[in-house]
Amino acid sequence: MNEVSITNNDFLRQFESKTDGVLAKIEYALQERKIFLTKMVIPEEVTNDEFKDNFIKAVLSHIDEQNLKVVPTAPEIARFLRKHKEYKDLLPVGIRI
Repeated sequence: MNEVSITNNDFLRQFESKTDGVLAKIEYALQERKIFLTKMVIPEEVTNDEFKDNFIKAVLSHIDEQNLKVVPTAPEIARFLRKHKEYKDLLPVGIRI
């Protein structure tokens, strides 16, 4: 797995990562102890298919370190969590995808 470096931009409420000279981002909203991942933007210049999964994994790892629960409202992130059951502990009680 290629490591993806992420930055949490608190001001814009998004996680950011630079790849292939462009900025990829996952926007979020924070509410109590939950983080809603609302939108994922991967520029079309990014041709590395593995990057998207590694970016999501890096963001989920960061969220786990903060002891937050994830509510995936972005379809790409919901699909990722459906496919990778090892992250189901990050979902709040009562949320199923």
